[in-house]
Amino acid sequence: MEELTTVELRPEAGAGLADSPGFAAPAVVKRSARTQSAMPLRHRLPAAASQSLRAGIRMLGEEADHGRLLLFSPVFLGAGAAFWFLAPWDFPLVASLLCLAMPAVVVLVAGPSRPVLQASFLALALFACGMLSAQFESWRASTVILDSSVTTTVTGRVERREGDGRGRWRYILAVTGTEAPELKRRPGRITAIVRGADTPFEIGDIITGRVRLTPPAGPALPELNDFSFSAYFDGIGANGFFYGAPERDLGAGPQGAMSTSEAMLEWLYRLRSGIGDRIRSILPGDTGAFAAALVTDERRAISNATTEALRQSGLAHIVAISGLNMALSAGIFFVGFRMLLSLFPGAAQAYPTKKIAAAGALIAVTAYYLISGFGVSAERAFIMMAIMLIAVFFDRPSISLRNVVLSALVIIAISPSEVLGPSFQMSFAATLALVSGYQLWKERRIRENALLRLPVFRPLVAVAGFFGGVFLTSLIGGFSTALFSIEHFHRLTAYGLPANLATMPIISFIVMPAGLLAMLLMPFGLDAPLWKVVGFGLDLVIAVAKTVSGWGGDIGVGRLPAWYFAIAVAGFLLLTLLRTRLRHAGSAILAVSTFILLILPVSRPPDLVISEDGGLVALVETAAMASNRENPPDFIFDQWQRALVLPMHHPPKMLGGPAIPPEGEDRRVRLSREQQNEARTAMRGAAAGGETNRFSCVKKAWCISRLGNGRVVSIIDNAAYLGPACDAADIVVTPVRLRFNSCRSGATLFTGETLRKTGSLELRFADTGLEVATAFETLSRPWMRQRAYDWRSNSFTESGLSSVSDSGE
Repeated sequence: MEELTTVELRPEAGAGLADSPGFAAPAVVKRSARTQSAMPLRHRLPAAASQSLRAGIRMLGEEADHGRLLLFSPVFLGAGAAFWFLAPWDFPLVASLLCLAMPAVVVLVAGPSRPVLQASFLALALFACGMLSAQFESWRASTVILDSSVTTTVTGRVERREGDGRGRWRYILAVTGTEAPELKRRPGRITAIVRGADTPFEIGDIITGRVRLTPPAGPALPELNDFSFSAYFDGIGANGFFYGAPERDLGAGPQGAMSTSEAMLEWLYRLRSGIGDRIRSILPGDTGAFAAALVTDERRAISNATTEALRQSGLAHIVAISGLNMALSAGIFFVGFRMLLSLFPGAAQAYPTKKIAAAGALIAVTAYYLISGFGVSAERAFIMMAIMLIAVFFDRPSISLRNVVLSALVIIAISPSEVLGPSFQMSFAATLALVSGYQLWKERRIRENALLRLPVFRPLVAVAGFFGGVFLTSLIGGFSTALFSIEHFHRLTAYGLPANLATMPIISFIVMPAGLLAMLLMPFGLDAPLWKVVGFGLDLVIAVAKTVSGWGGDIGVGRLPAWYFAIAVAGFLLLTLLRTRLRHAGSAILAVSTFILLILPVSRPPDLVISEDGGLVALVETAAMASNRENPPDFIFDQWQRALVLPMHHPPKMLGGPAIPPEGEDRRVRLSREQQNEARTAMRGAAAGGETNRFSCVKKAWCISRLGNGRVVSIIDNAAYLGPACDAADIVVTPVRLRFNSCRSGATLFTGETLRKTGSLELRFADTGLEVATAFETLSRPWMRQRAYDWRSNSFTESGLSSVSDSGE
């Protein structure tokens, strides 16, 4: 017989109901399995869909009742800011205001009687607010960025300084004047490297020297990070280095009265620099540089080997002043101060020691933030810790998603440009995942075990709990930031979990407590012994980092498609911000999008990549890149290798023979007909006799290579070789800024002038001709406008892909 499931009526509850008017017998609420399977598929699918829809609406209502929909407010605000920054042009202010006003009116008219309509238009209003905040920040920055490289004499005031441990100092200067030549579009602030100075300059000094300035770098390849974007919002208009040590201008008068805020900021920078110098004087080498970075965020003094070891082992987050550092410093101060107050029973009974300890911890983290250099990771961590500590004053839970969301809203409102940065994305991803995981852990069902409550097992339970917490924290943090690490750095760290398990006890119980006590005793000159303890702990951390990095766990992933990153982030946000089973929709989105990414064919890599200045060119092969430089610049070439997942490098074959004209003579001289014929013959011979997909070069003159498809590529460092190069090659690249962009022979020509306006290039040879992907399609955004500036006419001229495609095939 078929078993039927019916509604059960208890006798005591249902007595007398059968005789009452209007009573109907309970219906069968579930059909038998055999009856369900007998239903046609066309009937079962709509029923299942209707049931799922009702369940989804019910869970969505539960999410709204718990206020979870409000947690998405920074998502829509940040999405609006990101949309404005990523758009190819500026939106008129009137249009942005209308985009805000229309949904705001609908929200007010709809009222609470229509919650779905109200929530939808509230999301649109937040999106428009994000656009307006981005527009306002861009207007507020108004940074003048240098339009092209130049050598000039700069006079400026030292605002910040940072040593790199190799005798070099990096200064941020407020430029007060330039000469020989005087710049028409003078940047307000620059960064400059000084080598060979006997003593470093002090903050506030006026210095003068001959300097080589270059604009902030654009993307190393299309779709990679644009460094000029962050430089624009940091107020940095140029980077460079001094020729020799600059001179201190002792006779310089006051450069204008500083405001109170500017004077306070300069005092803080002096204090920060003095603290870093004090720590490095006690702990030399990488240990002292590491310790100074934990306190002042000055990281340049750490050697490249140690920095790379920390990055490959997944411990680079320790160096940055982030949530870990702030949480440990606040927690240690909070617990220590509260224990100290508990030693005085009268005070503990008369006053709220918990709130007093929270106030002390808030003062401590505020001081920590003020000497940290105001980095975005420190800013995010400070705001979050401040909100958590202030919550203690009002007897509210400190660790909650609402606090995370509130800190995100504050940061987006202050600095919306940080939404696109890796620091903001990775720090908030880790925090969201950890807080969501913590709340799930609190809501778990706990089964008491009487055996573990015995005194003999309590130390073991405490130790197991600590390492279990570190394990889960590292696991959740590693998984939550993996997507953003791939997107921004094109790499994954395989052994970050064991490295963090080994180092977190050292950081938590040795480094941070001793460092906090050292900072408290530093004004009295009693901090040296405690810094030695900090150095001991950091030596252990560096040893772990180098050991783990030697295991070879640095996995290159390459560039992700834009669609995948956007969809995966949406899935991650659903997974971490929702509390009902609806959050598993985020898991499904992540799984399905990752599966589609894995089964889709890999996009075809470029055949040729060109840097934005034309000085570096590389041919892309299956497992390596062949460049035109024996020692390519690390800053650009490392990004190429990570983005294209090509770790091997084939340097060029250097040919004999001097460059023409000889070094030291006027390099603008034109070659004679005989010299042109000799150069043309040499180029054609090198292309025909050289190895395929390898450059053959004459130093400071030209390089040439024949590709596997028979095309010939030539790079000339000297414009005198332009004619022979155009005759011998199909593609010619030169960093020289020529006023024309085509070869009479029909060869495709990329010059310093065209590359300045298009940025770096990726070239692919197709059946239809040459496909060119540019870093910039338009130059209408504020952080790109300098590329369209012409100093001769003192005006801006728009140019895009047409400047290179017209000369293509």
